[in-house]
Amino acid sequence: MAEPRTRHRHRGQFFSTPDLQELLYAFGDNPHPSGSLPPTLATLDEILTDFIIESCHAAALCASYSRRQKIKVDDFKWVLRKDERLLGRVLEQMWKDKGLKEEKRMMDVEQVGRAENAAELAGIAEVGGVGGEVRRKGKGRRKRRAEEEAAGDVKRAREA
Repeated sequence: MAEPRTRHRHRGQFFSTPDLQELLYAFGDNPHPSGSLPPTLATLDEILTDFIIESCHAAALCASYSRRQKIKVDDFKWVLRKDERLLGRVLEQMWKDKGLKEEKRMMDVEQVGRAENAAELAGIAEVGGVGGEVRRKGKGRRKRRAEEEAAGDVKRAREA
């Protein structure tokens, strides 16, 4: 398949040697004390790199047929549709990722920073050797502050 833009090919390995050795072992290679042969590792690295590049170009072509500039996950699903094992593995990983996100969302993260838990968190921080107060970071700090100030204004208005 012709690449949309010809790019200078980087020489050398893209993947680390231990990763390639673990991949070979996973597919049945006998573990050697000295490791796998360098030509074997170089060949596997080249095969993997070519597969990833060609898959990305095919997904980009699929997106361009759909008149989109950005590649979506569905484009990769379309590219892998003929390889049932690979598509099944990709879908499994996506399902696991979705499950983890769902579990994170179900955990009440906002409760961790509330005043009733502040003493408990301070105690945990002292045991762990971390001093100081618990700070909340992340997106939505300004929004939370504005909501807290608005709630404080409502309380003050009710008291007055």
